[in-house]
Amino acid sequence: MPQVLEFKLPDLGEGLTEAEIVRWLVAVGDVVEIDQPVVEVETAKAMVEVPCPYGGVVTARFGEEGTELPVGAPLITVAVGAGTEPTESAAPASSGSGNVLVGYGTDHSRPARRRRVRPAAAGSRPLAAAAPVAAGLAPAPAVAPVAVAASAPVAVAVGPVPVISPLVRKLARDNGLDLRALSGSGPEGLILRADVEAALRAPRSTAEPVAPAPVPVAAVAGEVRIPLKGVRGAVAEKLSRSRREIPEATCWVDADATELMAARTAMNAAGGPKISVLALLARICTAALAKYPELNSTVDLAAKEIVRLPSVHLGFAAQTERGLVVPVVRDAQTRNPETLSAEFGRLTELARAGKLAPSDLTGGTFTLNNYGVFGVDGSTPIINHPEAAMLGVGRIIPKPWVYRGELAVRQVVQLSLTFDHRVCDGGTAGGFLRYVADCVESPAVLLRSL
Repeated sequence: MPQVLEFKLPDLGEGLTEAEIVRWLVAVGDVVEIDQPVVEVETAKAMVEVPCPYGGVVTARFGEEGTELPVGAPLITVAVGAGTEPTESAAPASSGSGNVLVGYGTDHSRPARRRRVRPAAAGSRPLAAAAPVAAGLAPAPAVAPVAVAASAPVAVAVGPVPVISPLVRKLARDNGLDLRALSGSGPEGLILRADVEAALRAPRSTAEPVAPAPVPVAAVAGEVRIPLKGVRGAVAEKLSRSRREIPEATCWVDADATELMAARTAMNAAGGPKISVLALLARICTAALAKYPELNSTVDLAAKEIVRLPSVHLGFAAQTERGLVVPVVRDAQTRNPETLSAEFGRLTELARAGKLAPSDLTGGTFTLNNYGVFGVDGSTPIINHPEAAMLGVGRIIPKPWVYRGELAVRQVVQLSLTFDHRVCDGGTAGGFLRYVADCVESPAVLLRSL
């Protein structure tokens, strides 16, 4: 008798609490292997394929394409064991991969396969899920929900509290809310962010006023309403939090980039991989952060500490069809202009294709924002929370400039630095920006500091 296991939408990390089903990769009745991707979902950060940790026959799917599911909600059920005719990698429930994180399979060398179960032998009892209803060929009676096996993945609990998202835990902790006093509205009592926010709006004592519920705006004929979810929702959430928590300030300076552009031309003329302007600016950034490490830090509000970070994980703003994303170049301080160019190119292509993994979009410590590609000269960008600073770069264009005592036409760029005033004062921010500008105007300054 096969054992039916329920696979739930796993915790995708970094506070992601829901995902939208984009495309099912298996149908009811298919045989799946351990760690075979079964569904493609879109989170607030990326498009990812979710692998199932069990091998066997798919007996049910939960949610249509376009449906948004919370973390911990059922995705599929899989019949494992005798009578399911699993492939070689299918295993009993106790030998599943245990892997429920996106992008981490136990064996990526095998191609994902799908096949139907052969009809059961005469006299045997066929699995209800193997009926052709999934393909729309014939009606079939509804299959009763399958009880979750004891070995199926369940929500990770913190003590007795069923909470998956670290964002939910932090929201409760920052507001002094005891999660043990809440009843979760998610599957199996999972506490969601909405539960915490509802508790925060409720009065905690007779002296505290009740937060007013938002009043929907009346619809106007001809208006277009766009759901604030997915990438757009994530951007709104992060930028709003940045403005609420970070006392930011901005300073800027114009710089003569003529020598930098000439150096790039000479480097590319020498042969080898082409070097982008962004890569040169990134190399300047890492050198400046070595001199001013205060800006490669974050603020731990709970501990009331400034945390200086040992490595520079450099984020860069990339505009895609899905919206603004910030891929991260790991350990940028160890890279030269050639490898920086290659990594920028690789991540940009993945971003445009919507194939960035969550790990490609998280963990940044400093952001480089080249808004000059939009044809603008300056900006006061919002810091990418929880980082402490962002360097903005405008377009590089010919402008009148006093050069060696005479008026000349030079390649000029505006640089701006938005910084968290809690981690440093204007002297540090100004020193960082001035060093960046000096390197742009005279690349030899950078060479002397290496």
